[in-house]
Amino acid sequence: MNIAKYVPNAVTLLNLLCGCIAVIFAVHNNFVLAAIFVFSGIFFDFFDGFLARKLNVQSPLGVQLDSLADMITSGLVPGIVMYKLLMLSVGTPEIEDATAEWNAAFHWYGFKQSIVPLFGLAITMASAYRLGKFNIDLEQQSYFKGLPTPANTLLILSLPLILEFQSSEFLKSLLFNTWFLLIVTALSCYLLNSSIKLFALKFKDYSFSNNKIRYILLLLSVIFLIVFHFAAIPLIIVTYIGLSLIDNLSTK
Repeated sequence: MNIAKYVPNAVTLLNLLCGCIAVIFAVHNNFVLAAIFVFSGIFFDFFDGFLARKLNVQSPLGVQLDSLADMITSGLVPGIVMYKLLMLSVGTPEIEDATAEWNAAFHWYGFKQSIVPLFGLAITMASAYRLGKFNIDLEQQSYFKGLPTPANTLLILSLPLILEFQSSEFLKSLLFNTWFLLIVTALSCYLLNSSIKLFALKFKDYSFSNNKIRYILLLLSVIFLIVFHFAAIPLIIVTYIGLSLIDNLSTK
């Protein structure tokens, strides 16, 4: 019995478990613990593929299981976090005050829900669509087409972390602004399913010549994290996209 073939799938299930726990914390507005478990899940997401390649036990089951785990950790969690941020930005209007305005609430068997926060769940739907396309797209072996779901999740999770640890009046006014959050949501959905080619972060070897753009991104990421802390995450994502566009132009 080859026990090694079960190891990567077990690690993938740890990713799934971390995602489930993160959902619980996000629902209860504990974004810090939610982020910790999401970061752990993303680590397991990277590590399961690494183990599968090292042990030479890659399988179709592992591919499908990986996407199912990502759907929770990097699909459901960011959607819930954005939903909660939008909920905080608009408040929960009383049903008596509900009007025909866009922020009206609907009332269903004693449950009151503002409509606007539900737009945050578009991130979850866009993530599911991206993961589905990725599974059947044979071209995305050496590059990604659109922003990977883990990167998008880091982008969304950085918002409450910035509020928690780098709070300022300007950041509060920006990150609690409903229109800003809706724009971020729309941008997130677009980037997930765009046709922009982004270089893969996996190293086939460690030579500088073959991985120059990856080393540049890693160096800039470290500098940004030291200087800007959690606010560096959106900058890193923007830098990643920018370097990919430059790489695409140089390749052409």
